[in-house]
Amino acid sequence: MLFHSFLVGGLGPDFKWLERYGWMGVDIFFVLSGFLIGRQVLAPLARGEGLSFGAFYARRAWRILPAFVAVLAVYLLFPDWREAPGMAPWWQFATFTFNLLVDYGTQQAFSHAWSLCVEEHFYLVFPALAVWLTRRPSPTKTVGVVVFVAIAGLALRTGVWLHNDALDPPRLWFIEDLYYPTWSRLDGLLAGVVLATLAVYRPTTWERMRERGNAFLLLGLAGMALAFWLCRSRNGLMANSLGWPVLSAAIACLVVAAASARSVIGRWPVPGMAWIAAISYSLYLSHKLVFHAVERFWGEALAGRGLLAFAVYAMATLAAGALLHYAVERPFLQLRERRRERARMQPADAVA
Repeated sequence: MLFHSFLVGGLGPDFKWLERYGWMGVDIFFVLSGFLIGRQVLAPLARGEGLSFGAFYARRAWRILPAFVAVLAVYLLFPDWREAPGMAPWWQFATFTFNLLVDYGTQQAFSHAWSLCVEEHFYLVFPALAVWLTRRPSPTKTVGVVVFVAIAGLALRTGVWLHNDALDPPRLWFIEDLYYPTWSRLDGLLAGVVLATLAVYRPTTWERMRERGNAFLLLGLAGMALAFWLCRSRNGLMANSLGWPVLSAAIACLVVAAASARSVIGRWPVPGMAWIAAISYSLYLSHKLVFHAVERFWGEALAGRGLLAFAVYAMATLAAGALLHYAVERPFLQLRERRRERARMQPADAVA
């Protein structure tokens, strides 16, 4: 969200470094998603149970769609509230193809939905891939798929960058051809799924990794420093070829450290972070609308007042995100759980 403060002219010199590297937040999201969703999918398969695709997709739909539809409706019905005038057709958002079809030069409103498109594509493909890999489980097959995805992504991004750099087409090709497309952004999801695979299928190895949480913390911080250096020019070849896999591997190390009760960052809970995590999806969806609203009403008064501007934008964003969470997201999650509970009770009722 700090990275997106460029929409309101930035928050002053004190926050420039965060504005510069804030885009890495989405890679944290991808690694965490790969880890958490990966464990949900792989755990029943590891127990020899079948994976219910219908239940998985229904659970994801109840989680993702209500708040997404609400925010999309605001964008469509109230164009004056958009952070940018141009917006892609509604059906690109409804079909989660926006990140593959976007004309970024003229369609920047609600553009952060590109990462949700990547996530939806992950939901679509990964369960089937997991079932195939676990039907006849083989470490060689699994490692082969991991290596293929990593090398293919590196080679594809490098080729796309060299091609476009040579031709220099008159459009924002970095965003449209490299930054947004799903096939370019698999590194973080892959790193998270690797951690999930170790946690589910190699629990002893996973526990040994967690016991060395501080070592993974240091390794992750060193990897982040290298990623900062590789990505000092975000549009450059080094960032788009090596930067993303290095960044994803570093974040994966930090996830291991965070999952360890022995590490510095895993030992103590941070007050308020659980609540931030609970409303984070609503924050993600709504924050650009809020940025624009704050700028529209108080932008001139906040211009050049870095810390105050940060506080006002942050509080407004948290308030709107909490409103969306409690008014839309949470009721549908509660409804989902009630439906699941009723479904579990039905067999017992029938027997009785």
